[in-house]
This record gives sequence, structure tokens and C-alpha cells, in this order.
Amino acid sequence: MTDVTERASEFAERHGSGDLLVLPTVWDVWSARIAVDAGFGGLTVGSHPVADSLGSADGENMDLTEYLGVVKRITDSVDVPVSVDIESGYGLEPRELINRLIEAGAVGANIEDVVHGEGKRVRERQEHADYIAGARRAADEAGVPFVINGRTDAVKLGTDVFADPLEEAEARIRLMEDAGARSVYPVGLSTADQVGRLVQAVTIPLNVTAHPVKGNGAGDASALRGLGVRRVSFGPLWQMWLAEVSAKQLAEWSPVS
Repeated sequence: MTDVTERASEFAERHGSGDLLVLPTVWDVWSARIAVDAGFGGLTVGSHPVADSLGSADGENMDLTEYLGVVKRITDSVDVPVSVDIESGYGLEPRELINRLIEAGAVGANIEDVVHGEGKRVRERQEHADYIAGARRAADEAGVPFVINGRTDAVKLGTDVFADPLEEAEARIRLMEDAGARSVYPVGLSTADQVGRLVQAVTIPLNVTAHPVKGNGAGDASALRGLGVRRVSFGPLWQMWLAEVSAKQLAEWSPVS
């Protein structure tokens, strides 16, 4: 537990430093080691790329024990803090979820408000904040300064679900900060105005998804830093980019080319 606690403390301190924290999203030991060797001091494990690597599908379709086995192999293979995309929690109560993540060596987690196991039901604002609060209590009781990255899909879901998706996202990230999240992740932000508004809504780091080559619609790393973004991850975009590059190069060797 000592290593997990120390890594969690390091991770939490980085989130409170005010610096931009870029956390490549990995899916196996190979990708994790590449990211660490490139100089990154922390990682995220993405449910989407892991599911693709296992021949499964995103949306809590993986076997959780198998998924956490992948996480454990990654955390055992690197000497940096690792956060995990745990979707909406795989139907677990917050205490069990946090305990299982800590056992796998994780020191942070994305927890989202779309419950895939219940027909993609979207948790109510306070319901999701309460789940985050339960996770915060469980981590604190375990003595681990776990970094909860509270995620909302409000912007991604759009006007089909919410009259004003950005306003909904703002309300949700404020509640998640109050509930004990150490960063927030309103997925789907694609403009400087969107990012700037939500950065100002909270005092903790705002996570933005970026493509490792193309950046985000709001700009590259420098532009995002200028907007006040303090956390960036890649989601499935790094793995997808590698697939595109590989397919193009391999096609030159294909018998049908």
C-alpha cells in the first residue's frame, strides 16, 4: 500500500501545482512504457482503447476483473502514477470500486455520469455528485489521496438530452468539485470559448481531450495552457492515430496494394 499511497500523494500534488499535466492514455504495458520513456510523469488507462485491444467494446462491456488485470500489469510495469477510466463504476458501490482500483495500483479514476449498464441512463446532477462523494469518502478512509476526475457527458450528449448542454456541464462540474473531485472532465469541449468558460467555473484542474498530433479544437498544448487548462488526456485518439498510420504504411506491403 505504501507505493500506492506515495504515488497518489505525488499525483494529487501535481494536480494542485497549477501546472499543465499531460497524461497520455494507454492501453497495455507496451504503450505505457512508450509514454514513460518519452518523459511523461503520469498516465491514464482508457476503457475504450483497452476494450479495442481485448476485442471487446467500450461502454462497460469488458469483464471488470479482466480490465483491472490489465491495469495491474500497467501499474506494476511503470514507476509513475496511473489513473483509470472506470466509466460509471461498473455497477459497483463507490467503496468497492475505490478499493478494487487501489488494489490494482491505480491512484486516480475518471467516473462518468452515463450509466451504460442501465441503458445509458444519465445520472441526475446530484446523484452523480453523491456517487463522487462516496468515492471520496472511501479513498479518504483508505488513507489514499486518490484523484477522482469527475466526468460529465453533458456537452457530448448535446441538445437531444439537455436544453443547454454547456450550462448543464458547468452545473455538474461545480457539484463534482464540491463533492471532492480533484479534477473535472466535461468531455466534448471543442472551442476556446467553451474551454475558457468551464475553466473559470471551478478551482480544480479541468481535463480536456486532445489528439496527440492535431490537438484540440481550442488549440495545441500552448493554447490550452493559455486558456487555463491544467490537465490533458488523449482518450482513444492516440491508439486510433497509431492505427491510421500503421494501416497506411502496411498497405504498401499488402498483396492487394
